[in-house]
Amino acid sequence: MARATILHADLDAFYASVEQLLDPALLGRPIAVGGGVVLAASYEAKRAGVRSGIPGWRARRLCPDLTFVGGHFSEYQRLGDAVMDVLGDYTPWIERISIDEAFLDVAGSVHLFGEPAEMAAAIRRRVRDELGLPISVGVATTKHLAKVASQVAKPDGLVVVDAGEERAFLDPLPVELLWGVGPKTRGRLDQQGIRTIGDLAAASPERVEALLGSATGAKLGALAVNADPRPIETSRRSRSMGAQSALGRRVPSTRLLRTELGFLADRVATRLRASRQAGRTVTVRVRFRDLRSVTRAETVAEPLSTTHALADLSVRLARKALADHPEEREITLLAISVSKLAEGSPPETLRALDDAVDAVRAKFGRGAVGNASVVFRGAGRVPDAFRELAEAGAELAGDEDPASGHQSLD
Repeated sequence: MARATILHADLDAFYASVEQLLDPALLGRPIAVGGGVVLAASYEAKRAGVRSGIPGWRARRLCPDLTFVGGHFSEYQRLGDAVMDVLGDYTPWIERISIDEAFLDVAGSVHLFGEPAEMAAAIRRRVRDELGLPISVGVATTKHLAKVASQVAKPDGLVVVDAGEERAFLDPLPVELLWGVGPKTRGRLDQQGIRTIGDLAAASPERVEALLGSATGAKLGALAVNADPRPIETSRRSRSMGAQSALGRRVPSTRLLRTELGFLADRVATRLRASRQAGRTVTVRVRFRDLRSVTRAETVAEPLSTTHALADLSVRLARKALADHPEEREITLLAISVSKLAEGSPPETLRALDDAVDAVRAKFGRGAVGNASVVFRGAGRVPDAFRELAEAGAELAGDEDPASGHQSLD
């Protein structure tokens, strides 16, 4: 029987916790990072219903005592890296999946540091004592179960699920704790009386796959019984790069599509070039007022990484999605993802222009140069530094498609 030697370490309300660390006067108070939109919230604010991604006015209505802070993005990166250094003192087998969380395999470290639960406790103690931050840790036999355990441990706790106790731990938990179950999937399961992980584990695979589709149904059914063979991956390349922008409620005019998708294409293409990669499949997601989303994708013959080419293709795909849904009058989100990545620079005529823009930005900052519609779109609604941290985290996590993801920063 496999031992519980997989840890999932996850900093609690990381961005807000850093702000409270930097300004002790904020400790114990409901705070939010952002202004026009909530980028992150402290647990005190979350208890009042404040969540990342909601407008600032709504957050203030939910929590009249809420304090907004601007964000110290260099500190987020510094402290996130410092936590990873602490983890590295216990094992070299670390899979960092975002700026503030990681998996560890400590099987080879038991003879040095004691049992996995002891290492988890030591990690929590050191992160608190040396860096001043709360961190929750789950210990289990698989990555999936360790992540669920760390969620149950929050805030600022430790949960160990020993070998043989997996089902007893999982079965009573709400199904939304499974990796990949969002509000829409939870709603579908709830309609069928499937509310706990145990309910899902007991359901027939055919029923679940008929409800959710074969791929999603099979994946969630396996996780419900803790079937997760994935090893710790100490180095991994992104399978896709993407970005998204929440819009409120907007009429999808040609100008809106070109401006917003141009902005997203600029971000994604810049990161592709920085990593010396290009991609062949472009996916665009459009979300409507009722939170339904549609995606359209196209695979091109030659890999692309230029802003202009990506923007043009993205606009064409968005128009195709909207043409297929003429009854929809408003959209609330646009997203782009580029996949089928490969190393190298594609032979594109606009590459020289993009290289020049990249060079100017590297020297003078991102806002120094860019397409006029992008530069003046009001992109400051979400600071670029925060976007870059979040997007880097999605890539570290190996997200298949930020265009189908859950996080909205704008």
